[in-house]
Amino acid sequence: MLKAGVLGAGHLGKIHLRLLQQSENYELIGFYDASPEVRKAIANQFGYTPFDTMEALIDACDMVDVVTPTTFHYECAKKVITAGKHLFIEKPITNTVEEAEELLALAAKHKVLGQVGHVERFNPAFMAVNDSIQKPMFIEAHRLAEFNPRGTDVPVVLDLMIHDIDAILSVVQSPVKNVSASGVSVISETPDIANARIEFENGCVANLTASRISLKNMRKARFFQKDAYISVDFLEKKVEVVKMKDAPENPDDFAMILQNAEGIKKQIYFDNPDVPANNAILDELDAFAKAIKNNTTPIVSLEAGTEALRVAKMVIANF
Repeated sequence: MLKAGVLGAGHLGKIHLRLLQQSENYELIGFYDASPEVRKAIANQFGYTPFDTMEALIDACDMVDVVTPTTFHYECAKKVITAGKHLFIEKPITNTVEEAEELLALAAKHKVLGQVGHVERFNPAFMAVNDSIQKPMFIEAHRLAEFNPRGTDVPVVLDLMIHDIDAILSVVQSPVKNVSASGVSVISETPDIANARIEFENGCVANLTASRISLKNMRKARFFQKDAYISVDFLEKKVEVVKMKDAPENPDDFAMILQNAEGIKKQIYFDNPDVPANNAILDELDAFAKAIKNNTTPIVSLEAGTEALRVAKMVIANF
């Protein structure tokens, strides 16, 4: 079992502590939070071992899970990596692309692995259709959330839209050619609602909308590709896959057949895979443990987290 520790014991930090303790791949060593009051309260309530300094926790671990506010990601991650420890870090990877690139170089130098907490990659709905998404040419994503003061320290692009940016980059796998965007600050100092159009060199276009001032929650993405339409509901954990193939000469009476102007007939059929229930955060932590043990590239590598941040910053720069 890998010895694991958590930096930051806020809302998400407490979830990570609980799941690391549950995991069969980790031995939870303890945690550190900058607030002595928080350290004492968490230790008393849950029985986790508090450490008085960040450095002491890092020294005691094989892997350190950074769940601090984003502004402290770089500082904490740098200490973890230079100590030669593996790094799990929540998204966004850092505040700036330059900081992320420095962490990449440090991780290579110190021969440690890192994974970024883009948890939607482990959403069972997305995983159920991941292999079916092949060269999508148009993508539409909506991520709407009711207002929550937690998270408003960063623009909605870094808080919400970056989830979809990462997922889309993972399936398009083509360099970004152009980004256009608009954002509006309604209640926060930074934009609360944003729309972005991302054009890729292979011709794919992604249209993303993110809002944290919606009246309802929605997390949906739709992928259009040759002979297929794939819909992913990240919130409800549902998928819809509609495929088209050449119609047989003698289709049965219930077959759905379309005929275009050239007379070509296509048959529509539905292929909706099962979506097994899972705990996406536990799965991403366990996947990282597997990568460490096998010395393989993590599913959401530091490079992938850096690219998601780079594109997110391109969106923000176009407001």
